[in-house]
Amino acid sequence: MGQQDVRELEPESLRAFTRHLLADLRALEVMLQRGALETGVRRIGAEQELFLLDKRFRPAPIALAMIDRLDDPHFTTEVARFNLEFNTDPLDFGGGCLSRLEAQLGELTGKARVAAHSLDSEIVMTGILPTIDISDLTLENMTPKPRYFALNEAMRRLRGKDWEFYIKGADELIIRHDSVMVEACNTSFQLHYQVGPEEFAPLYNVTQAVAAPVLAAACNSPLLFGRRLWRETRIALFQQSVDHRAAGLHLREQAPRVSFGRRWVDESVLEIFREDITRFKVLLSAEIEEDSLGQLAAGEVPSLQALRLHNGTIYRWTRPCYGVLGGKPHLRIENRILPAGPTVLDEMANAAFWFGLLSGMSRIWPDIRRVMEFDTAHENFVAAARLGLRAQFGWPGHQQVPADELILEELLPLAREGLAARGIAAADSDRYLGVLEERVRSRRTGAQWQLDSFAALREQGGRAERLAAITAATIENQTLGEPVHRWPVANLEHAGGWEKHYARIEQFMTTDLITVGPDEGVELVANLMKWKNIRHVPVEDSGHQLIGVVSQRSLIALLADRSADLGKGPVPVREVMSTDMVTVSPETPTLEAIRLMRHHRVGSLPVLKDGRLVGIVTEFDFLKIAGQLLEKELRGQSPAPA
Repeated sequence: MGQQDVRELEPESLRAFTRHLLADLRALEVMLQRGALETGVRRIGAEQELFLLDKRFRPAPIALAMIDRLDDPHFTTEVARFNLEFNTDPLDFGGGCLSRLEAQLGELTGKARVAAHSLDSEIVMTGILPTIDISDLTLENMTPKPRYFALNEAMRRLRGKDWEFYIKGADELIIRHDSVMVEACNTSFQLHYQVGPEEFAPLYNVTQAVAAPVLAAACNSPLLFGRRLWRETRIALFQQSVDHRAAGLHLREQAPRVSFGRRWVDESVLEIFREDITRFKVLLSAEIEEDSLGQLAAGEVPSLQALRLHNGTIYRWTRPCYGVLGGKPHLRIENRILPAGPTVLDEMANAAFWFGLLSGMSRIWPDIRRVMEFDTAHENFVAAARLGLRAQFGWPGHQQVPADELILEELLPLAREGLAARGIAAADSDRYLGVLEERVRSRRTGAQWQLDSFAALREQGGRAERLAAITAATIENQTLGEPVHRWPVANLEHAGGWEKHYARIEQFMTTDLITVGPDEGVELVANLMKWKNIRHVPVEDSGHQLIGVVSQRSLIALLADRSADLGKGPVPVREVMSTDMVTVSPETPTLEAIRLMRHHRVGSLPVLKDGRLVGIVTEFDFLKIAGQLLEKELRGQSPAPA
């Protein structure tokens, strides 16, 4: 769940923590040499992350109230007040363990839903919440625990500047943000697989090899801020959201803290921990009282607190974990690639596929390094995140093979064999892998369902209403429990009425902006207005700072006042633009914006974030809202207050 009693680094605490970190690594090395870690035991477990929503299907910062209401040690906080996490109990891998895992996931999810309802809120499992906006990602929404603020400050100190994001899919996203809170856009379903120390390296490598086909079948995060990006946008977004690197003038090679890795593991888990200590600076420290080497000498089992804290600030998609259960130390492989949702059943299908492949692949290829290059596994992983089931993979026995063909013809039978070899109940294997097979045959992942729904809603309602409809339909279908490939597309009625989704300017402002520079000619502005049927054109400088607005009214006035002089040469925009502007932020309430337009008698409101132009709302936008209000009144319905 993560250690919370941490602090930012000072030189003395850095040296003390590093000493403990190196001692922990040496203690682990000694335990491996002595054969002290548990072996011959296979256990599984899971971490489930959730979004907390209000009645408008937007993020609700109620995590602390939820923790109090739940009063259950399975639950814990995440980085944002609108995220929640719970952890399942470890289970021996065999027999009916998968159905028991599903039962506990369903029980704890149901408990969270009941608690949310008691707070007039809702929960949803989805990789990226469609309705989340940049304005939700403020430090005010960061969970008030030292670990999160310390991590944010440490990352900012390393970067020395804001985070910049660039992701390109069908649409394009280019944004800047000032904190690690963008990480809170993501929620995942993380799986744990206990392994013996002697088998860690080959099984870890198999995990890397199968990451791509497992992810391709499980994609559930195609939308961010209304943009259609990667099939699993979490992969690109998370890497950029906690990236400590800053661009420089030279081609210095730097490893990101979120990564797939750089090479296969040859012999031991120590290779990963040594690599991470070598490449990644210590970000956080804590009061470490244990003497891990001294405990070993006394015949005790150390918790390796410093090593675990450092490991928790390095976000490999496949992460090694050290733990102690029942007084016995052990190693686990943590699968961090899977998104949350779309349903518990879908998640269990993904889990069964992954668990089965780990068992089945290691029987066919005891050393995957002999048949696959690491770079191929990495390229496959990126392709799966970008394209999902449309990806092409390099795979043993193939030069290139379509993801769905590989899964259906080779990997699903292999996963079934792997589960059978571990004694998994045949009924569970058939049920979960059957769901995954149907999903792949129909090519209807959670990501595809969201994109199909988004396309079906394209000409309906506003952007915020369409995204709310997808979110609401997700909640409804999750509650019903049918796997995602059987879901009907979302419709606008799921959003619960348009008036819920016009509370703030950012929910309906125009972001596809037509702008001009101050030195361009007014003839261009006149043509832009004609071509695009718009009445206001913002004027910005080369840094996207708003410096004026040209209105249709000002152009008409220019023609009247300077008609005799127009033949002498083109008039620059700066001579006709208005610099006495009324502006708003994306978070401005809609009613406040209307009052501003009335009071100042302006026809448009440029929307600024940190001085930069990010959108515009015009009187025409408010006329559309008024038209919807009138339509409701004519139908005899009373609209809810904004």
